[in-house]
Amino acid sequence: MRINSELLKEIEKYVSDLINKESSEDLTYHTIEHTKLVVKNAELIGGKENLNEDEMNILLTGAWFHDTGYIKKYQGHEKESVAIAVNFLKQKDIDKDILDIVSECITATTFPHQPTNKIAEILCDADFMHMGSENYFDYAEKLRQELKNAGIRKLKRSEFEKESVLLFKNHSFFTNFCQGEITKIKEKNLKILQSSLIKRKKKKKRESEKAKRYSRGVDSMFKLTARNQINLSSIADNKSNILISLNGIIISLGLAALATNFRDEPAIIMPTVLFIVFSLSTIILAILSTRPNISKGKFSLDDIKRKKVNMLFFGNFHKMNVDEYDRVIKEMINDDEYLYSTMTLDQYYLGKVLAKKYKLLRWAYNVFMVGLVVSVIAFLLVFLQL
Repeated sequence: MRINSELLKEIEKYVSDLINKESSEDLTYHTIEHTKLVVKNAELIGGKENLNEDEMNILLTGAWFHDTGYIKKYQGHEKESVAIAVNFLKQKDIDKDILDIVSECITATTFPHQPTNKIAEILCDADFMHMGSENYFDYAEKLRQELKNAGIRKLKRSEFEKESVLLFKNHSFFTNFCQGEITKIKEKNLKILQSSLIKRKKKKKRESEKAKRYSRGVDSMFKLTARNQINLSSIADNKSNILISLNGIIISLGLAALATNFRDEPAIIMPTVLFIVFSLSTIILAILSTRPNISKGKFSLDDIKRKKVNMLFFGNFHKMNVDEYDRVIKEMINDDEYLYSTMTLDQYYLGKVLAKKYKLLRWAYNVFMVGLVVSVIAFLLVFLQL
């Protein structure tokens, strides 16, 4: 017996009832709607390929049964589909040669496709015709969710798109109709997929670069540290100015005393000179603590390339030409690691300068204190001897 239109109607009802009743809810792509779409595609391609009535009926039979195996298992469902189709058709006394062709067609839908006859080629193209559909991305998302729900593979959208690109490149249509109009849309969909992957890579790169950037807390730390060091430096300078002013007055008074009492009170010469010497030493130390130190302001290109130069301190770039300085600064602001490394160096050397300043200032206060005590003792000894 051959397959006729009446039997096709029975097949449609049987398959529809079978899938609707026994198909898992996890299947969001391989539904009865998908089967009906493949049947519609097969009928369209079969007409374009000039199939006769018997060939068309065999093709549509294969299209109806090709995914029924999903009710049994997901992977390797083609064999189950063949078994369901053969079992049904045998009950209808369909000729063995037709059974064989239907089986070959369903088996050929296993990817990668290896169809052995024209009808099988058409069924393979009908099954994958969604790749050349304007609604491809809706179908693709349903398939991605199905793989996840069925516990086959849990893929992120980017991973699924990456595998889809490989599938597009490895897949080819067999029929002239699909190789023409359908392939044009398929190539368009492939370009969209590739463009989406590129955008995702760029976004991932931006996110990765953003993740490597330092937090706002680090910026606040640098600002706070710099402000504290500047305040401490200002305090040290004020203390130095006090010592310089005070001891300058002392030296002026001491010299005046020496000039007026040199002959009348020769005994106070030594204590006064001693006081002046200590005051002068204090002034020298205070001046040294506030004296600016400017570096050479020129470095080799190798030093700059190795990022060993603090370009935030004017003393390091005051002899550079503006073009070279502009190039180095642009390189720094486009490299977070370089920028924060430079800021760290700046804080470090500010700390070194501050440490030197306070060390000299401490010596200045110590000398002033010792000088004050020694001078007072010297004056007392002179007055006690008089």
